[in-house]
Amino acid sequence: MNNPRALAAQIIARVLGGDSLTEAFAEGIPNTVESRDRGFIQELCYGVIRWYEPLRQVCSYLLKKPLNANDRDIYGLLLIGLYQFIYLKTAAHAAVHETVQAAKDLKKNWAAALINGVLRSFQRQQTGLLKKLPKEAHYAHPRWLMKKLRQAWPKDWQGIIEANNQAPPMSLRINRLKISRDDYLPKLQAKALEATLSALSDVGIILNETCNVYGLPGFSEGEVSIQDTAAQLAAFLLMLEPKQSVLDACAAPGGKFAHILETQPDLQTAVALDQDKTRLSKVEENLSRLRLMRDGVKLVCIKAQTFKASWQGEQFDRILLDAPCSGTGVIRRHPDIKLLRREEDIDKLAQQQLELLFSLWPLLKPGGILLYATCSVLPEENQSVLQRFLLQQSDAHEHMIDEKWGTACEVGRQIFPQIHGTDGFYYARLQKK
Repeated sequence: MNNPRALAAQIIARVLGGDSLTEAFAEGIPNTVESRDRGFIQELCYGVIRWYEPLRQVCSYLLKKPLNANDRDIYGLLLIGLYQFIYLKTAAHAAVHETVQAAKDLKKNWAAALINGVLRSFQRQQTGLLKKLPKEAHYAHPRWLMKKLRQAWPKDWQGIIEANNQAPPMSLRINRLKISRDDYLPKLQAKALEATLSALSDVGIILNETCNVYGLPGFSEGEVSIQDTAAQLAAFLLMLEPKQSVLDACAAPGGKFAHILETQPDLQTAVALDQDKTRLSKVEENLSRLRLMRDGVKLVCIKAQTFKASWQGEQFDRILLDAPCSGTGVIRRHPDIKLLRREEDIDKLAQQQLELLFSLWPLLKPGGILLYATCSVLPEENQSVLQRFLLQQSDAHEHMIDEKWGTACEVGRQIFPQIHGTDGFYYARLQKK
């Protein structure tokens, strides 16, 4: 079964059941699906999840009673039909007919009449139904998150939300060991790929339109990687020097670790940790493609909190802690965060982040630098964690990040997605006395 809308509905059903959109999308499309249809499926899945809250509200006005959990795919089709009307401006006959056909392809003929009726009703009542939506539904964010953003960033919260609801650009990182930005741009032009240089990262390029990664010139040869330009700042902020030893404590999938090795090829030791063997294998794949595997580079499958007990080497000059977080800064890339993340998760994550700082600190040499990073825009996971740590760790002090990008916090700097067109990111640099 290769019906794009039917496949999209099955993927959406998995997300509504608690699976991540990335995983459901990767597993939900057969190899026989053509690339054009794959792009359409992606548009439907990411669009429906991105605008789930207003779509859900409109659907609730039109459904006489909720569908049961076994029919999440049919609910997904209703949302797909509404998404086509409201956001894609699809012709009415196509939106209705093709969505009804998808129900039949899912072997749920009983749902054809339901879908036809709901979508025809929306077509007739569209103006009134959209006016009926509460204002906050148009923000397409859960209430708890909007409340936190309002409280934390009273001047910026609306901009953050608007940026979260936009599709992200495709950002590239040049591997300077192989090529310069100036030499790579003509290669993109030769492939009719328009791009601009990032003002934030001196190895960053932003494509005007997304493309298949394997269509990028030099990708298989290791000349370029996909990485948001805010994430590219980590290697620069570590202030790397030759012969240093570096630890990346939560490395998978390996973008920042690879950039560390590209930035300073003369490191004595570079260790990447991750507790998930499958995710750690992604790090190895990335390093192999970039031709960065060499003596002194080690990948260790272990929890960062327990690494100290097993490490037989010396302390590290530099530690990168890209801490597990809510991901509230990368909602534009992962809109399912709005559905899957819960308010109670934030305190748990903050406690985990603090534990990681305390467990890694003894591994840092005196005078060494630890860079704390998250892709969150919530202060509870960022400056609040660092403030708690600094109060309790007497030999730690902030090593100021003196840059023009982002917003200065009491500790560290916060990058908002609407300012530089990047993901939302937080960085704080600590030094051991």
